[in-house]
Amino acid sequence: MVAMAKLLLVLAVAILTISMVESRLKETNNAEEQHQLERVNGQGGQKNGKGSLQSSQCPEQCLRRCSQTRYKKPCLFFCLKCCRACLCVPSGYYGNKEECPCYNNWKTKRGGPRCP
Repeated sequence: MVAMAKLLLVLAVAILTISMVESRLKETNNAEEQHQLERVNGQGGQKNGKGSLQSSQCPEQCLRRCSQTRYKKPCLFFCLKCCRACLCVPSGYYGNKEECPCYNNWKTKRGGPRCP
């Protein structure tokens, strides 16, 4: 009986520890992403490099941008994320990222493009 109680206590502590670590990882990832976006957009989140779209226009523009790819779901997910942050989606189906500096300069941790 005592051994069972100790085992349950150890399991509860382990679950709480894992939960705390996961929440801190999420906070760290969000903070890193926000820091990178501020760096891309300019200091303090000013609208340097942002486009003139309204966030309500993003789904339509991303559907256009991702219409020719085989990988529609990831393309739409990242395009919408980038559009909402940058308020811009480049013309065409591929390339033309120089039209949207924020969209073009937002990179992954590995240095690859974040926005399709």
